[in-house]
Amino acid sequence: MESKVSEGGLNVTLTIRLLMHGKEVGSIIGKKGETVKKMREESGARINISEGNCPERIVTITGPTDAIFKAFAMIAYKFEEDITNSMSNSTATSKPPVTLRLVVPASQCGSLIGKGGSKIKEIRESTGAQVQVAGDMLPNSTERAVTISGTPDAIIQCVKQICVVMLESPPKGATIPYRPKPASTPVIFAGGQAYTIQGQYAIPHPDVWMPVPRPVLMNSPFPMI
Repeated sequence: MESKVSEGGLNVTLTIRLLMHGKEVGSIIGKKGETVKKMREESGARINISEGNCPERIVTITGPTDAIFKAFAMIAYKFEEDITNSMSNSTATSKPPVTLRLVVPASQCGSLIGKGGSKIKEIRESTGAQVQVAGDMLPNSTERAVTISGTPDAIIQCVKQICVVMLESPPKGATIPYRPKPASTPVIFAGGQAYTIQGQYAIPHPDVWMPVPRPVLMNSPFPMI
């Protein structure tokens, strides 16, 4: 089974979720969405990016295994290109690895790690990629982040092996997917007026008003009037 998946011969539809920062998402989307459009057309995979003004976004890749591997290859090489471009303006001498973060149901992480860490060790040694499975679940979900870093080729081989494990060990029970929360700006109260902090400035917040005269007990069970 493993060799079939590695060659992209298994016609199984898979869904893989990636957690990306805003800058990484911008790179994948490209100008006027041209980069992601090209990735969809050339890989044959469906690539969806979660909406919202969040520091993190979920990128969902769905399709047959070979289409998923093509999409991953295109993403990994795009990130490497970004690293190379940023290096040209930097004094750094060593090139940082490409890093991708998968979001995997926690019930599948045991199979990915293996008994005594044997499976994850085997994946690291055979692909040359670094693989780390987060110990804690992502907030309000039953998913964990799996961080893969290395060269694009090592990452592609690593993703292939992770797909094999995920196909052989389907998730158990219901999975509560991780949904990134929007960036929240802190609100402070002064003189009955609410202010949001933006950079070094406090901007009056028109939607929040608090009466001054009476003290507010933070843990009081009574509603604030």
